[in-house]
Amino acid sequence: MFQDEGRFGRLSNPKRCWAPPGVRPHVPCQLVREYTYAFAAVSPKDGNLDSLILPEVNSETMSIFLDEVSQRHPNEFILMFMDRAGWHIANDLITPFNMALSYLPPYSPELNPAEPLWDEIREKAFPNLVFKGLNGVEDTLEHALAGLEKDPDLVK
Repeated sequence: MFQDEGRFGRLSNPKRCWAPPGVRPHVPCQLVREYTYAFAAVSPKDGNLDSLILPEVNSETMSIFLDEVSQRHPNEFILMFMDRAGWHIANDLITPFNMALSYLPPYSPELNPAEPLWDEIREKAFPNLVFKGLNGVEDTLEHALAGLEKDPDLVK
């Protein structure tokens, strides 16, 4: 499996949208710097996706995510590939018994099949949306991730 994190928040990113000829679309925008993080592990061979939404990225939340993936696949041994973010190589990171960690080369996000998930989610679930609070971001993100988890062909 390949693991990655994506940051989602209330800092909107206006996208192109459809409007009738001669009508200029109104797209709301906001600059609120509040974020939540999506952790995902993907198996590109079978399209299996495991995800979790957590409030921050550090070795503690990474350990929680790895434990969650381990529990979802109790009868499998998982070789988890990830980048070399500080919380991935921290001394206090807890690796489950049925998992081994391996690291991708530095500065090579194109080698991680989990990376395109974030573009898919941002493009399909978050275009031109403004949220009143972080709960709205988390609800939208949860719905998008649940949809991807149920669609292994799209994940592949």
